[in-house]
Amino acid sequence: MHPLDNVIWQALSTRDQQFSVGSDGARRFHPEIGPLAGFATPGNKGYAALGDVLATGEVVGLFLPEPFEPRPGWERLGGGNLLQMVHEGTIDAQPSLYELQTLGDNDSPEMLELTALTKPGPFFKRTHRLGSYFGIRSEGKLVAMAGERLKVHGYTEVSAVCTHPDHLGKGYARVLMTEVMRGIRERGETPFLHTIKENTRAIELYKRLGFKERFLGYYVIIRKQ
Repeated sequence: MHPLDNVIWQALSTRDQQFSVGSDGARRFHPEIGPLAGFATPGNKGYAALGDVLATGEVVGLFLPEPFEPRPGWERLGGGNLLQMVHEGTIDAQPSLYELQTLGDNDSPEMLELTALTKPGPFFKRTHRLGSYFGIRSEGKLVAMAGERLKVHGYTEVSAVCTHPDHLGKGYARVLMTEVMRGIRERGETPFLHTIKENTRAIELYKRLGFKERFLGYYVIIRKQ
């Protein structure tokens, strides 16, 4: 299996295991880290293992190769097309025109506020602990950020790329992504990312940065009943 196939499960059972709870059949991130979960075996066996990890009423997000099929014990809350892209280009060697700041625990409230506004994907109180995060401030306020999420053998995901609506068009996303990608490459790893297939504006930026489409799958948000 390629490291990026069934990527959430592979991350939760290898490099991100310390941030997860579960079993040999299914795992999920700690609730303060995020809602993503995965299982080793698709189908009834996988969902049964996942059900053993969750309490009734808990909500998780899955990445699937095929659309979610309704099944007893689970309620679908949302979902759609999910594009996985892998970086195959070079990293911009030009210095940034902006001052980038490393983000950590003290910045968590602002990071939550920005992601709640821009909705780049699920971002929780401790999501930033999954890797390096960088931000740009304007008049002391966090207006753009990007960082790392899923980690598997040889690859690290670029995630939570977002810019406040009042500061779009300044190239913040490109600068921040480049910094995150540079750190990944310096570790001898390859950057990858996920985006909604319909997010054409973001996809064009990712292609200009050297990302190539690898796989079109699906994401689903489900609740255990």
